[in-house]
Amino acid sequence: MINLSQQLRLGLKLTPQQVQYLKLLQLPTLSLEQRIKLELELNPMLELNEEQELSLDQEDRNDEPESKTEESVEEPQPKDDYTLEDYMHDDLSGFKSPEATKQNDDDDTYESPQQSTIPLSERLLSQLKMFLSNDEEILLGEEILGNVDEDGYLRRDIALIVQDLNLSYGLSIAVEKAEGVLQKILVLDPPGIAARNLQECLIAQLHAGKYPSSLKELGIRILKDFFEDFKLKRFDNLERNLNIGRETLKKIIELIQHLNPKPGEGEFTAQENYITPDFIVEKDNGDFIITLNDRNIPTLRINSAYKQLVAPKGKKVSAETKDFVKKKFEAAKWFIASIHQRRETLMKVMKIIVERQREWFQEGESLKPMIYKDISEVVGVDISTISRVVNSKYVQTEFGVHPLRFFFTSGLESDNGEDISNQVVKQRVRDIIATEPPQDPLNDDKIADILKQEGIRIARRTVAKYREQLGLPIARMRRKV
Repeated sequence: MINLSQQLRLGLKLTPQQVQYLKLLQLPTLSLEQRIKLELELNPMLELNEEQELSLDQEDRNDEPESKTEESVEEPQPKDDYTLEDYMHDDLSGFKSPEATKQNDDDDTYESPQQSTIPLSERLLSQLKMFLSNDEEILLGEEILGNVDEDGYLRRDIALIVQDLNLSYGLSIAVEKAEGVLQKILVLDPPGIAARNLQECLIAQLHAGKYPSSLKELGIRILKDFFEDFKLKRFDNLERNLNIGRETLKKIIELIQHLNPKPGEGEFTAQENYITPDFIVEKDNGDFIITLNDRNIPTLRINSAYKQLVAPKGKKVSAETKDFVKKKFEAAKWFIASIHQRRETLMKVMKIIVERQREWFQEGESLKPMIYKDISEVVGVDISTISRVVNSKYVQTEFGVHPLRFFFTSGLESDNGEDISNQVVKQRVRDIIATEPPQDPLNDDKIADILKQEGIRIARRTVAKYREQLGLPIARMRRKV
């Protein structure tokens, strides 16, 4: 039996243009460059507008649209009356395509070439070959070093490494032989590399280092036989088991603490460890100049080669071809408008962040509590839009390069009724721990009491959470000899 019914539903549906805009909005600068290159390959209607960059830069600086625009930034809205010819003018008297402005070539800063460096694994292998006698040992050394992680530790079972080599090359290598190669690797430079745990790493460094023999032997004995007492800072047990005094123990502990727990750390090259900021904030006579770092974003326009396909007096083409060109033209128009709208949204959000956190940008400290909602209410967009703007974006300031998320913090209420950023409270926790008595460190309850005396209302569990976020251990683990 067929029934007819009527339903009323309330829903929200995003158009393909809105989805495209939101995706572009959350891309950082480097990802946007790649996205534009991909769009240039997919859409034949788009092309680079290289000859207009210098002139457009001068006009855009005069217009300064980022400081005067007041329109909504929730969705790009290109005008409906744009025609194909509007996007194809080669002179400045016609329509100017709305993409990101370019900086003058004279403003480009010189970047010196980076020195080529040899990877750590290659340096270790060249050292290791001096101590190995046959091809099997070299093969073992290469495989072990290939399984070392970025901290310098061998996280894979050496028996599995031997098993893989035997199966792959039809060999019959014994695990004991692999252990011998590993022991040779442990004393290479840097010593302790390819260790399977912290204990083995520190022992290898003591064996390889040139230290006083008496302290060296006691240190190795502590790490081999009393590692748990050392790790948990049971100093009384160590003194009793080793039959040594407090001063001798203090020298041994200091020796061990100066060893490197991560021998593979710090091996990134300048290229691998480089962050490209999306914004640059500079001080100028008490004010701030906000620049969107988009000098490498190419300027786009509609490809003029397709003009004759749709021109009234142009070459006759099939309806299918005209339909294809029309669709690609609409897609290109929306893509250019989305890039322009992305730029306006980013500039508006960054301007509000600088205004709200003005004290930090002036002095490099004292962040104010600020959440996404505070920015979204001012800009007039949804909170999710602010989240997309902040996502994976960085800003270069006088006080270093910081992610935009750094400026968004929750707050704690003080006795005088003012909100204090949790970043300020975290820094205060760090300062309190830095000045605590080394033999009697403060627990979380005592730190919370100190903060309450300073007018900051905070619970013990909140102190514990902030301490863990700062990477600081509990009181017992901070105790020193």
